[in-house]
Amino acid sequence: MAYQLKEVTIRTNNTEEGMKKIGELWKAVMNGNLPVLFDSEDTLLEDVFPVARYSNFVSDHTDDYDLTIISADSGFLEGLEEGVSKGIYKKYQASDDNGNVGLCTEKVWEEAWSDSVIRSYREDYEYSVPAEFSGDGKAYCYLYISIK
Repeated sequence: MAYQLKEVTIRTNNTEEGMKKIGELWKAVMNGNLPVLFDSEDTLLEDVFPVARYSNFVSDHTDDYDLTIISADSGFLEGLEEGVSKGIYKKYQASDDNGNVGLCTEKVWEEAWSDSVIRSYREDYEYSVPAEFSGDGKAYCYLYISIK
């Protein structure tokens, strides 16, 4: 009997050790060791993709928080876009012409950190599109920062 996880969460922070834990979590999700994008029988699930949620901040990005990787669908992204239109989130986006999703992610976070918007540290969402799935060879990253 196959099963799938809808989400998986770790408690972490932005220290070097915390970044290592985040990398290990993403690796386990992407290779199917944690069945978020694949079921327990290693079958890739259709019409789902990973979205990262940052929540339960002790104070801000310099302290501990929960990182959850969610098995999302297009309706999930529509909900985030609705949150932008209602002023709940501020959206940032970046791309990398060479298809490097890591650089793309760095760009979008740098833009958010340099912005003067007041973050609520309630929950933030990050969604990346690797070059092999974008159709144009570029990598894309979208960030939704909670501001209310």
